[in-house]
Amino acid sequence: MTQVGPDVTDTSETTAGRCYADLHEHIERLDAAGLLYRIDAPINKDTEMHPLVRWQFRGGIQEKDRRAFLFTNIVDSKGRRYDMPMIVGAFAASSDIYRVGMNVDSIEKIGPKWAHAMSHPVAANVVTSAPCQEIVLSGAELEGRGQGLESLPIPISTPGFDAAPYLTATCVITSDPETGTQNMGTYRAQLKSPTRLGMMMAVSTRPGGFEHWKKYQALGRRMPICLVVGCPPIVGFLGPQKLPIGVDEIEVAGGLAGGPINMVHATSVDLMVPAESELVIEGYVDPDYLEPEGPFGESHGYVALEEYSVVVEVTAITRRRNAILTSIISQVTPSESSVVKRLAYEPQYMTHLRDHLAIKGIKRVSMHEPLTNLRRIVILQFAPGTPRTEIWRALYGTLTLQAAIGKFVIAVDEDIDPESTDAVFWAMSYRCNPAEDTRIVDERDKGHGPRTTEKPGADSAMLVDATMKHPMPPLALPKREFMENAKALWERLDLPQLRPEAPWFGYSLGDWTDEWDKTAMDATRGDWMDKSESYRQRRRKGVDLNTPCRSVPPEDAK
Repeated sequence: MTQVGPDVTDTSETTAGRCYADLHEHIERLDAAGLLYRIDAPINKDTEMHPLVRWQFRGGIQEKDRRAFLFTNIVDSKGRRYDMPMIVGAFAASSDIYRVGMNVDSIEKIGPKWAHAMSHPVAANVVTSAPCQEIVLSGAELEGRGQGLESLPIPISTPGFDAAPYLTATCVITSDPETGTQNMGTYRAQLKSPTRLGMMMAVSTRPGGFEHWKKYQALGRRMPICLVVGCPPIVGFLGPQKLPIGVDEIEVAGGLAGGPINMVHATSVDLMVPAESELVIEGYVDPDYLEPEGPFGESHGYVALEEYSVVVEVTAITRRRNAILTSIISQVTPSESSVVKRLAYEPQYMTHLRDHLAIKGIKRVSMHEPLTNLRRIVILQFAPGTPRTEIWRALYGTLTLQAAIGKFVIAVDEDIDPESTDAVFWAMSYRCNPAEDTRIVDERDKGHGPRTTEKPGADSAMLVDATMKHPMPPLALPKREFMENAKALWERLDLPQLRPEAPWFGYSLGDWTDEWDKTAMDATRGDWMDKSESYRQRRRKGVDLNTPCRSVPPEDAK
């Protein structure tokens, strides 16, 4: 039966003292910051919505120029019109959008905020009424064409490959039947009927929901489940994160918010859900039967083919009166899902190496995002003079936090920009001897990636020390002052806008003397001819061609 509760959006106990934004407030903040496109033209959710947003990730648009898209006039391929808006890219189309959701004024503050939240969780606040339950649909109201799940404007993410519309921006809540501890993860969910979903929980990454389902299966009981769509961003950011089993994501979200997250009891299953969510799908997972699910374009950049996955039987759908649904851009990276992960994973790994393993000299952890989806290539940046023992401790230590992260782990010096694959390849080309500076680690988890009909086996990892082992000659670009002067000249000449790429000026790498430096600076002043006699005095017979001058004692030079 339909239950319509009081309008609690602005006045209920859930808003009293709340220290975090719900989705509506977040959208207002994005709009005020110029980070939102509002699309009022009719958009087909089955063929147009995701491809349109996808272009800002594959069309050469810089990250700072990406926006969230709010669609207010949604149709489908059958001509149906929907009265519920959909927003795509609202959580992390860019780092700046993520920053707004984290309620910080600079991107640099995101990492420390995550570290503080992990070590200072805040218990949830239980409420008895909530915006997410203003409308409750159950029983016969869910059944029949156009009802239940079919009434929601859920888009097709990868038109031409996906088998159906999919829920992607989910926070899926389950609980341990032994301890009652809840887990929240992000799992894709395929619409199959007005009351049925197919949901993928990857065995290879062993998410908390999978562990709970195995326990329910052993007990012979169906598992209660809630798929939350449109969480407050500070809660939604926890869904994709891989926290240790037993850690309550809602309490970490409270740490991020700086105060408790409001939770309310679901209407038809024994679980707690975020009170300010837009929509909640309640139901049970069958303990025994699995059904085909997919194909679906996955975040590793390949289409996940049809596999047997769990089945969710829907018992209720609860929502706000003015609900706005969310969908996330995933598939080939960079994407919204990779930005969500990266801005949390990198500080998480930095904390692990610097604080937990006490690695000396570690300056930065960077995960390669385009196409590779973060997990495969991890780059560690070190301060000059870091002992090789510390570099190798860090390389091996990177493999210990998450089983699926770190197929290629590369150590570089502080002068190498880990964001630049060209710079990383440069370091590997000239600062690494593969016979001495690489290690292969066997029996690694295969992790998140494309699967074929072949039975997946173990993977391996390669560790690469691409740091300098001894002083090297300077980088062969003009010194900084000359490049800066030339940049000012470029701009005075009104030439095309420059986007400097590191390295953009030369600098010493340790093998450079004061005498060479003086000679070079004299040359810039036009005094190079004054050196002619000194060169003549250093002439020598019988020396092999290409002999370094420093290997010939000055007194022997003739």
